[in-house]
Amino acid sequence: MIKASYGNRQAHALCTMSYSARLDFIAEGLPIILKSAQGFWNASRQLDRSPREARVLECFAEEEAAKTLILLDLVRCPSTHLSSRIGRIVKKVFYDHLARLIYAEAQSWKPVNVTQLQEYVDTKRQSHYLEGRMNEYIMPNWALYSRESAMYADIEVYEDGKPQWSDPHQWSEVMIGTKPISLLLTEALSALGLFSRAGVQATADVWRAVNFVDSQGYSEARNLTHRLAARLDKEGLVTEQANESHVHAFYNLWQLPMYSIDFNKIDVSLEQLKAEREAAYRAEVGYEHYDDY
Repeated sequence: MIKASYGNRQAHALCTMSYSARLDFIAEGLPIILKSAQGFWNASRQLDRSPREARVLECFAEEEAAKTLILLDLVRCPSTHLSSRIGRIVKKVFYDHLARLIYAEAQSWKPVNVTQLQEYVDTKRQSHYLEGRMNEYIMPNWALYSRESAMYADIEVYEDGKPQWSDPHQWSEVMIGTKPISLLLTEALSALGLFSRAGVQATADVWRAVNFVDSQGYSEARNLTHRLAARLDKEGLVTEQANESHVHAFYNLWQLPMYSIDFNKIDVSLEQLKAEREAAYRAEVGYEHYDDY
């Protein structure tokens, strides 16, 4: 039986397009995604008396803007390596909440190269982690937990085994308040002309010169960013809306290409967490006092 695949969540269609058609399609979609992200953000600014709901919309804006950065990394990927990466990116990264949240947060990181960037991502894709002065608390992945806890009333269970209700309104005091970096950057890239068809082509032509997989880092990215800026200016693609803050974001916030990064969630076992916790306690109080733990 052939399963009908009509409807949404069909980004894998990008896999079967020709290179030129894919760039056409991405250029068409980038302004649409940006408008969607801005809509969420602008709506969140109208909810002064509903901070929990405002936070949810802020998170939607952050994740939506991250989609443009994911697509632009497809554009920045050398065409000779794209066939081995595009399936994973459009089927997993583009639709995965954790991957999009990490993508958004990663724009503020300063890794020296792709290898270090992967290490940073690894710390954010753990299913659970230890928290507290001596790592005494086992916590779920914070990005996913904070997202879900703000959106839904739910039932939670921790080490004591007692179920408890999670009230999403408890997040009312945790307001982000400032525009997400992913949205700031997306707006900057749009203002500088990257979201036009010619801008997408320029991005592809410039960035495909380097395959970012391990030791490639800041110096290569800086050089390519300058080259792209010069081409955007030469071809008259920079819009009238562009300002100094957009230029700053372009040069300082756009992360190294992440098309080779693994975003799959890492499942951390309870045994591993307990072993790490015991090791942390030993290091803190000394082995002679460990038996009292």
